[in-house]
Formats: sequence, structure tokens, C-alpha cells
Amino acid sequence: MRFIATKFLDAHLIQLEPQRDVRGYFARTFCAEEFANHGLESNFVQHSTSFSASKGTLRGMHYQEAPYSEVKLVRCLRGAIWDVIVDIRSASPTYGCWQGFELSASSGSALYIPKGFAHGFQALSDDVEVGYLISAPYSPSAARGIRYDDPTVGIQWPIAVSVISEKDRTWPGLVHRPPEQRQQSH
Repeated sequence: MRFIATKFLDAHLIQLEPQRDVRGYFARTFCAEEFANHGLESNFVQHSTSFSASKGTLRGMHYQEAPYSEVKLVRCLRGAIWDVIVDIRSASPTYGCWQGFELSASSGSALYIPKGFAHGFQALSDDVEVGYLISAPYSPSAARGIRYDDPTVGIQWPIAVSVISEKDRTWPGLVHRPPEQRQQSH
């Protein structure tokens, strides 16, 4: 596995390093020892999957409040997605900034999302399946979100949103600090 830094401290794009032969390839998608050597969470207590039938489906932007804050390792298992994280750590210089990544079954890349980030994705193809390793159990009382189209965050989704849940459509916007108190680049 190759750990690629993102613009956010502690968030990483993780690329596979497949070993190929006449049968195809073999690649590790997770190794607790390698994650620990990079200072990353390696205890994932929940493994989940989602399926989105239609291109343009949007899920997000989700997170859990402390003490149920969660680290996620997200991989696209079928199709392709535009995966987005937003820094919601109020003391961070990148608070309110976002970064997007194309994840696909063909690339096998995964996104490591540390605590303190809202997460969501948009299906770039029909019949998308996404797998998640999650460091904390789901707690409905701690579940939160921010609007996918909050103009002060300014996420640029690559295609029109075709399907979104009522809950995801109606999350509140992110509370922002004055511009002089945060980094401006998105």
C-alpha cells in the first residue's frame, strides 16, 4: 500500500500495490501494522457497505459527534464515486475547506478519513457499491451532517444530483468562522 498525503493533516489516499501474475493480481487493502506505523487508526469495530443504484446519487455529508467520533476507511467496490471530505475541526486552519477524490473499483484506492471530518460521496456510475471500515459503532444520538450544497463550503459536485435522501438534503450548513480566521483555498 502507498499512503499519499492530502491537503489535510492525517487524511490519506491509500493506493494499492498489486502483485500481478497470469491469474490477475493480489493486493493488501488493509494492514494493521502498516497503518500503525503511519500513526493511523488500525482498530475498525464496524464494517459497512452501501449500494447506490443510480448515477448522480449523493450520500452525505455525515459525521458523528464525540465521544462517538469516527475514523473511516472508504473504498469503492463497484463502479466509481466522487468522495468528499470537509474539515469540521473548529481549531484547524483548514476548517470549512473540502477536498474531493475519485475512487473506483478499477483503481482500488481508498480514502482514510480521520476524526473531525464530514464525509459524503456521489455515484459517478450506476450500481455503485462502497465499503467502509469504521472505528466507532454507529450511534444515532451522535449522528450529524452538513448540507451537501452549503454555499460557504462550496463543494463542486461533478454531476447533477439525481437522488438524495430527505435527511441529507436538509442538514444545516456549517457554522463558519470569519474568513480572516481560516484558510481560503478549497
